[in-house]
Amino acid sequence: MKKTLIATLMMSSVALVYAHDHDVTLETKEQKLGYSMGTMFGSRMAQNLPELDIDTFIEGFKSAYQGEEPKMTMEEITQSIQSFQQEEMEKAQLAQQKAMEESKAASEAWLAEKAIEDGVMKTDSGLMYKIITKGAGDMPSATDTVKVDYEGSLIDGTVFDSSYERGEPITFQLDGVIPGWTEGLQLMPVGSKYELYIPSDLAYGPGGTGPIPPNAALKFVVELHKIVNEESETEAAK
Repeated sequence: MKKTLIATLMMSSVALVYAHDHDVTLETKEQKLGYSMGTMFGSRMAQNLPELDIDTFIEGFKSAYQGEEPKMTMEEITQSIQSFQQEEMEKAQLAQQKAMEESKAASEAWLAEKAIEDGVMKTDSGLMYKIITKGAGDMPSATDTVKVDYEGSLIDGTVFDSSYERGEPITFQLDGVIPGWTEGLQLMPVGSKYELYIPSDLAYGPGGTGPIPPNAALKFVVELHKIVNEESETEAAK
């Protein structure tokens, strides 16, 4: 982060010098190029450092560029930048913690609503499910490989993954996925279609992943097409 900040300050300095002088001339290609780069980097700096004191920044830049003695020691300059970086990191951590707490509260409220819906059942782990269609085939074990179609969504209905959209089911070993899937699929006879309501601790937990926020409960619609194993595949090939 330190190197990124310093690089941003150096690149953006051109913009602030030009912005400070409204009578700048834009006649030569060098002047136009300078102004163009200054505009681009100035806009970026306004987004990254909106509370920066422009006047003192320009003064520090010009002083260093002209080889003048700085008004702060290098130790003071380094400490100032490091303090800023520390404050920004703490702000980001607080924002992340707040987002995690809000996601957890919203997920718990959503799960509580699901728990009282007709037809919803709950296991000892906290996993909830609803039978849409119950098949008549075998039920897989945790070490089986299964072939399924599915759609995963967040509690607000946003779909983050779907084999239906890709037009192709997936095959995977049941003990190699999130705990909510490992448990939920073992409740399904082949030919079944269930809805799974998975608490965060049986999904991706406080870390989240990709489009899935931290502490997010998830909904999956899952169809179990078949149990795949070496013996059945060999017989099918024969």
